[in-house]
Amino acid sequence: MSELINNREYRQNMLKEVIKELHEGKTVEEVKGKFAKVIEGVSPTEISEMEQQLVKEGLPIEEIQNLCDVHAAVFKGSIEEIHHPEEVPGHPIYTLKKENEAINKYIEERAYPNLEKFKSEDSKENITNLIEDFNLLWDIDKHYSRKENLIFPYLEKYGVTAPPKVMWGVDDDIRSMIKDVKLTLMNYKGNKDEVINKIENTISQIKEMIFKEESILFPMSLDTLTEDEWISIYNESDEIGYAIVAPEVEWKLKRINIEGKEESKGEIEGGYIKFETGILSSKELNHILNSIPGDMTFIDKDDIVKYFSQGKERIFPRTKAVIGRSVQNCHPPASVHIVEKMLEDFKSGKKDNEDFWIKMGNIFVLIRYFAVRDNLGNYLGTLEFTQNIAPIQEIEGEKRLLSK
Repeated sequence: MSELINNREYRQNMLKEVIKELHEGKTVEEVKGKFAKVIEGVSPTEISEMEQQLVKEGLPIEEIQNLCDVHAAVFKGSIEEIHHPEEVPGHPIYTLKKENEAINKYIEERAYPNLEKFKSEDSKENITNLIEDFNLLWDIDKHYSRKENLIFPYLEKYGVTAPPKVMWGVDDDIRSMIKDVKLTLMNYKGNKDEVINKIENTISQIKEMIFKEESILFPMSLDTLTEDEWISIYNESDEIGYAIVAPEVEWKLKRINIEGKEESKGEIEGGYIKFETGILSSKELNHILNSIPGDMTFIDKDDIVKYFSQGKERIFPRTKAVIGRSVQNCHPPASVHIVEKMLEDFKSGKKDNEDFWIKMGNIFVLIRYFAVRDNLGNYLGTLEFTQNIAPIQEIEGEKRLLSK
């Protein structure tokens, strides 16, 4: 047994050296040749543990993220297929894989041919076709959002934090690249080579992410999560939506009674809540909060997500898997420092609120954060309130009569 442990530790140390030497500037082929025997038969779990250890030793998530593509190239073809994703129609992993197939098929059958036409002639028609392609490829955002908001929280509960953070960062890079391609095409000024380069790089990144998901994330997740957790992921997937293709059938392992239990949980356990200015039942309070036109999320003094509203005008996806999760893990790595600085200011009393606003297509999103304190000024947590204020901005004059 000690020999197995030592061999495993040796390989783990050598795997870390692969990443470090790449970081120091060595080529993929140089590293792959040197460590060919070491990486033979590497499993997704070992790669996960390697990244986790690198983070613990102080290597920033951003550096692992920057090496992610090279990392994947080194291990491509060497990852042992010891965990086979479920091939049951309707299972969350089955659906994710089907989406990857549809995305890859669209790229091969539509995006690539349209790119070749553009290379031959940068006509208005060919530009329009590429814009349509990337409008459809933006659907990939739903695919990424489901794994970030549903699968990642469960992996974190088992101590698997580094791979999700790295992958989330790359997801955001791909989102940005798709937006950039669309913007460049819509404002095309004859910069043909630049457009071609951006499109090819974006498609390459999308394909690399498909490889990383199916070779590393999916097997690791299937090996880690329980059936009950997959059921929870299945039950909440519809809220976020699907990319290009929807689930073929309902997953047969879905437990119907779980949904009913969760829906009535507040009413059974809540009773009545007495406030300084009145009394409300848990049912009344729940529906009052869900009637407010905006999203509300509350994190406690320890930065743990404890509640979110489920109104009809939700802007950003929230799933029940987020409850009990550290708020730092609910944000992409690139924006975590902003969240931490804001919370630091709230906890110290330097600030009581902070506002942000962004444009998302036809909506104008106002995101407000409020420090929640008790009567003595002690910090209890932070309330986030998000609202589409575009309709409010359009208000003019006065309205004194009921709408018809």
